[in-house]
Amino acid sequence: MNNVTSTIQDRSIIELAKQNYEKQQRNKFPSIVVDLPSKGLIYPESSPLRSGTIEMRYMTAYDEDILTNSTYIKNGIIFDKLLESLITTSNINVDDISPIDREALIISARIHGYGNMYPVTVTDPSTDKQIDKEIDLSKLKFREFNLQSDENGEFDYVADGISLKFRFLTIGLTKNIDPERAISDLMLASIQEINGNRDKNYIADYLKYEMRAGIAKQFRAYLNDNMPGIDFSIEIEGENGGTFTAGFQLGTDLFWF
Repeated sequence: MNNVTSTIQDRSIIELAKQNYEKQQRNKFPSIVVDLPSKGLIYPESSPLRSGTIEMRYMTAYDEDILTNSTYIKNGIIFDKLLESLITTSNINVDDISPIDREALIISARIHGYGNMYPVTVTDPSTDKQIDKEIDLSKLKFREFNLQSDENGEFDYVADGISLKFRFLTIGLTKNIDPERAISDLMLASIQEINGNRDKNYIADYLKYEMRAGIAKQFRAYLNDNMPGIDFSIEIEGENGGTFTAGFQLGTDLFWF
């Protein structure tokens, strides 16, 4: 073995040992078990995500480096990188998590890192003015989810003579959706079987040549109406003393106040 090869192997061993040590030290930190909005039903029975919970450790100053990493900000992957660092449940790849469950993990990280109060700006419909309020993130509720999946984490949909099996998308699958073909890519990634046929080429051709637009729209509406997740609707007290319902979205400022 020449000196160059030996040096490279030594560096690899040292780096691996360093990573293992850092992981062991971080895993000593207090952790929490987070319930998933999907109840784990959208994942195959072979996945650790099927349990419906994920264990995460509390954030440290080390993790704040992730939140300020300019490359992560530019590429829009701050939250994914943060979860990679925080999740302690074994054998979980962040790309295998659904975006609808990722939201619950991110909010939990925020609550246990910086607290549960979060400032938002909403529009009062009675005055059409923007008002600043603080909401309690710990009081957000999960949307009701009653669909029953099979062992593959797939769900049945039957309408107009078409029988489908579909799945809810993971973070990894959403990365493959072309904005120029968002509708067809979404459906092709979601639908796993049409009329008993699971061949992807058959499914792609069926969507392209046989499924009418109206039926496709009905399916997407069903997908959206039955999707698990967090209810971001909140009750706000307006300027005139009355209350109204408003919604908000998660942003990178979730971790800054």
